[in-house]
Amino acid sequence: MASLPSTYKAVHLANRPKDHIEADTFTVKQHQTPSASSLKDGQVLFQPNYLSLDPATSIVRGWLNDSRSYIPPVKIGAVMRGVGVGTIVATKSSKFNVGEVVYAGSGWSELAVLPEKDVEKLDLPSNGKMTDTLATLGMPGLTAYFGIINVGKVKAGDFVVVSGAAGATGSVVGQIAKLKGAKVLGIAGSDSKCKWLVEELGFDEALNYKAKDFAKQFRASTKQLIDVYFDNVGGEILDLALARAKEHSRFVMCGGISQYNTKNPQGPKNYLMIVSMRIRMEGFVVFDYEKQYPQAKKELARWVAEGKIKRQETIIKGGIEKMPEALRALYEGVNTGKLMVEVKQPVEAGKSKL
Repeated sequence: MASLPSTYKAVHLANRPKDHIEADTFTVKQHQTPSASSLKDGQVLFQPNYLSLDPATSIVRGWLNDSRSYIPPVKIGAVMRGVGVGTIVATKSSKFNVGEVVYAGSGWSELAVLPEKDVEKLDLPSNGKMTDTLATLGMPGLTAYFGIINVGKVKAGDFVVVSGAAGATGSVVGQIAKLKGAKVLGIAGSDSKCKWLVEELGFDEALNYKAKDFAKQFRASTKQLIDVYFDNVGGEILDLALARAKEHSRFVMCGGISQYNTKNPQGPKNYLMIVSMRIRMEGFVVFDYEKQYPQAKKELARWVAEGKIKRQETIIKGGIEKMPEALRALYEGVNTGKLMVEVKQPVEAGKSKL
């Protein structure tokens, strides 16, 4: 069993971004590796193999900017907030063993000392994998589940439109809607993503919002009008959806990634449609449903095991230093499915002496 290096790296917030994520937004620092003897009772030393990037569930820009939100922003100089799946490399907890693979909020760091209460054991279906905990069986999947079922109240016969449909959350939203008997139109950023949505995930139709005649295509594809709109992007697509909303439609406001990196975010121009069509537009945060996580995870795991929910990952390799680059890539929409960074290959992780 190889020893851990004497130091480890972590990504710290250096400056609050005014507009785009810049090179000086984050800085990488070296830290002394904690010894096993330095752990207190009930603590573990966690080594992430994969770290997650998902703005729809994390509202990452809310963590970066000092503005009112459901969770305080990251302080300047602090390790950037984040969650990952990885390995226990040292423990003073009776609940976790060295070498055990777990889920934890470690931040953007190669190592993290954590209390046992902040660490979760994995509970995967037979065909599951550790990275599912960051995707379909984690916050993106839970966000999709509660958003489309509890907020959107999807039912058989509904016409559902999902923006950001090829992302970790949107792709699950569409598949759940199909399982509930709805017709689903997905909006994504490339022809290949649209093909994946229809041919692999079973969406009824998908449109590339980068097409020159996208607005015309959207109006043609929504002639029957929208019952449920699941919004991950905001901006112009939200305005188009408002114009095609059915009376008493439900708009699930999950995120607005198209607006996170803009100096002057665009609000809806067609907001009067909310009045005339009696639209219910509701925002939500997945943490509101924490008490219902076990049942939701059980149902999501069953759908994955039965092959009813398919998933795809985009993994950026290169270690912890790739986290800022990966965050920029997320806003640019380079990913299909779940985006994550491989901090350390699982085969290299595991039981390490300190």
